[in-house]
Amino acid sequence: MPLLSTLAGAAIGIVATLIADRNRWRHEDVKELLRLRLDIYTQYTTTVKVLGETLRALAEREHPSDDERALALRGAFRDSGIAIASERMWLIAPQPVVRASNSVFHCLRRICDGYVEGIAVSSPEDRAHWEARGKAAAKMRKLMREDLGVGPLTERHSLLLNDNNNPAAP
Repeated sequence: MPLLSTLAGAAIGIVATLIADRNRWRHEDVKELLRLRLDIYTQYTTTVKVLGETLRALAEREHPSDDERALALRGAFRDSGIAIASERMWLIAPQPVVRASNSVFHCLRRICDGYVEGIAVSSPEDRAHWEARGKAAAKMRKLMREDLGVGPLTERHSLLLNDNNNPAAP
C-alpha cells in the first residue's frame, strides 16, 4: 500500500508540474504575441508618420518637371517600407486593426496621388485628404491600444501639430 501511495503521489506531482508548465508556456506565448504586435504597430505608425512628412516635403519642393515630381512622390511611397509594414499587419493584427491600418494606407495613397496630380499643399482638397488621414490614424491607434490592452489616450500626440500636420489652432 505505501508503494501505491508513493506512485499516486508522484503521478499527481508530475501531472501538476506538466499543467503548470503548460500554463506558463501559454502565458509566455501570449506575452510574445503582444510584443510582436507592439513591434508591428510601432513600425507601421512610424512608417505612416515618416511617409506623410516625406510626401508633404516632396510636394512643397520645386521639381524640374511634373514627371519628375510624380517620380519622386511615387518613389518615396514605394521606398517608405509601408507595403512591408502593411503586409506584416495583414499577417498578425486582428481584423479591426487591419481594416483601420488599410484605411490609413489608402489615405496616404490618395495624398500621394493628389500631389502627383498637382494638388497644392494646404489647398482645401489637400487639407481634406490630411483630415481624412488624421481621423483614420486616430481610429487605428485607438484600436491598436485596445488590442494591446492599454487604456485610451487623453491627450493629442502633439500639442503643436494637429492630425493634419498643420499648426494647431489656439
